[in-house]
Amino acid sequence: MQDSLLNIAMILVATALVASIVLQSKGAGLGGLTGGDMGGGSFSARRGIEKTLFRVTIVLSVLFFALAIYTVYVTG
Repeated sequence: MQDSLLNIAMILVATALVASIVLQSKGAGLGGLTGGDMGGGSFSARRGIEKTLFRVTIVLSVLFFALAIYTVYVTG
């Protein structure tokens, strides 16, 4: 029972993490995914929703890493 709950939690956190990363590429298109900088500027200050999304991505990545370590500990 606990293994299936951990697996469901991992899937949900991974899906949310992928969504938050994709949302951060605001209109960059495929050039932003491959590293091309079409916007001209290489630095912009994070404000408002961008800053919140950045922090949510960090929290989700730490949670994903912690869940992965805990899952290995429980199953192994």
